[in-house]
Amino acid sequence: MMTFANKTASPWLLSEPSHRDVLRIFCLPYAGGGASMYRGWEQSLPAGTGWYPIQLPGRENRMAEPSRTDMSALVEDIATAIAPYLQPPFILLGHSLGARVAFELARQLRRSSKPQPCRLVVSGSRAPHIPEPRPLHKLPDEAFVQELRRFSGTPEAILQNKELMDLFLPILRADFTLDETYVYSEENELGCAISAFAGTSDPEANREEMKAWSGCTNGAFTLEMIEGGHFFVKTNTAPLLNSLASIVREHMERRA
Repeated sequence: MMTFANKTASPWLLSEPSHRDVLRIFCLPYAGGGASMYRGWEQSLPAGTGWYPIQLPGRENRMAEPSRTDMSALVEDIATAIAPYLQPPFILLGHSLGARVAFELARQLRRSSKPQPCRLVVSGSRAPHIPEPRPLHKLPDEAFVQELRRFSGTPEAILQNKELMDLFLPILRADFTLDETYVYSEENELGCAISAFAGTSDPEANREEMKAWSGCTNGAFTLEMIEGGHFFVKTNTAPLLNSLASIVREHMERRA
């Protein structure tokens, strides 16, 4: 079972990948989120799955570090951190902001001639070439907090607590800056399959915006709609985990 004590020399990973892993999954969080958003997910996956949420600077056990706002620099650092652990087949997974980070991480690994993921799993994020129609990161604090409410990801009790918001607002603003200042550049399509998941009532990434991920791969593409809004990964996790378990079994069977 995954723990959240830092047991690795790298601050990016919360535990040292095991030599017994048959397949590894590296996970990227949504804006404002930390590695703990993926707590317990590994329990629904087949034995032999190495489950490794990536901890970004500025949150949880890395709260003392400044948050990142530059996508290129961020993915370069993540690629360097996980490079020693890419020997078994591996999957990159991300939700919302994490999906774009995972996508750019896959491209950075390719540019640096490192092993490639066998699949990219993205959820709750419009395809990377579709820009954010309503950038929020430059809004004054009051307007920024009001806009956060439409995502339904930050509890109202936190939004109304000044001390907590003084702590979390800089992290959220940095993550929105990271996402909204990201500029997609043309490169060859990824060679791995892409599996996309979308909330049926997610205003931030609708079916067509998620379907557009198909243009990012020359491999297989699937799109699954899951009941819920932008944070269906918190409110309706079971369908996603069932599908993810099937994906893992498929890759394990190929390797057997």
